[in-house]
Amino acid sequence: MRRSAFLAGILCAIAWSARADQVTLNNGDRLTGTIVKSDAKTLLIKTELAGEVTVQWAAVSSIVSSQPLHVELKGGQTVTGKVSTEDGKIDVAAPNGRVATAKDAVVAIRNEAEQQAYEKLQHPGFRDLWSGLLDTGLSETRGNSALLAFSLAAKAARVAPRDKISLYATSVYATDNTTPPSRTTANAIQGGARVDFNLTPRFFVYGIADFGHDEFQHLDLRSVLGGGFGVHVIKNKTTLLDVFGGGDYDRERFSANPPLVLTSVTRNTAELTAGEELDWKLNNRVSLNERFAVFPNMSDVGEYRFQLDTTAATKLKNWLSWQITFADRYLSNPLPGVKSNDQLLSTGLRLSFGKGVFQ
Repeated sequence: MRRSAFLAGILCAIAWSARADQVTLNNGDRLTGTIVKSDAKTLLIKTELAGEVTVQWAAVSSIVSSQPLHVELKGGQTVTGKVSTEDGKIDVAAPNGRVATAKDAVVAIRNEAEQQAYEKLQHPGFRDLWSGLLDTGLSETRGNSALLAFSLAAKAARVAPRDKISLYATSVYATDNTTPPSRTTANAIQGGARVDFNLTPRFFVYGIADFGHDEFQHLDLRSVLGGGFGVHVIKNKTTLLDVFGGGDYDRERFSANPPLVLTSVTRNTAELTAGEELDWKLNNRVSLNERFAVFPNMSDVGEYRFQLDTTAATKLKNWLSWQITFADRYLSNPLPGVKSNDQLLSTGLRLSFGKGVFQ
């Protein structure tokens, strides 16, 4: 019985090896499993016992695949077939004949699932590639004071190889019922959309439409339409730093603020735009997003406004995080009797969906 079990184990191992991919390294080590992908820098293979293993592409001496792989070469050509290594070259058994190429001519290797995902990324539909988040913050007191404050922020983004669409909205609301009747102490809403288009891997253009309301600035509506140019100063798997600049048209409508302002006020101004945005993944759990933009007023020289938003988030689950947010809105020429600064510090839960910029 023991001998039969031993032989059965050997036969199973042989059968598994026959239908598995094999990767041999320069030091003689061998990995057996399913080749997932390679970007000519690293190679990812999924093994039965060790799970997903990533090795340096330069450390790979030979490959033997039992499954057809999609091999992308320099020049844009992609050949598909079972892959082996012979005389130091990558040999692909394509349906129309074998193709042998130097290892350093390989740009990428993908299995069927990765190839389908790659092709979808190159030609996505409008409903594809969306990801988003919902940040919430709530505080309440009862007893000698009766205060309620609520903040809500929502973002959604569709990131494709050549363009990015961003939608966003924030709301802050607070009441004080310590001494009846209840009164509102904060009520502000902001939202908008931005479209980025990459001209090259480093340079991009953008257009933006932004709208805002702030009851306690007596701002009924701010409408901003603009655009400009930007540079991806840093762009890798963990860090994205953009610097941008341009111009916009800003229309502000303020309600009356008796007795200091007896009638409504409407401002139409041209503005310059300069700013930066940072997305930084400190590790697999912690991320930081920071954005600052300043808007010098060209119609009323010397006046300006700026916006600062900073959020740090710690991932609890793939779809759930804890976030803390600081925001500052500054207007150098508010209505008489109104402060220039509105600041917010909030913390709470973050809900995420999709796979992309917010994951």
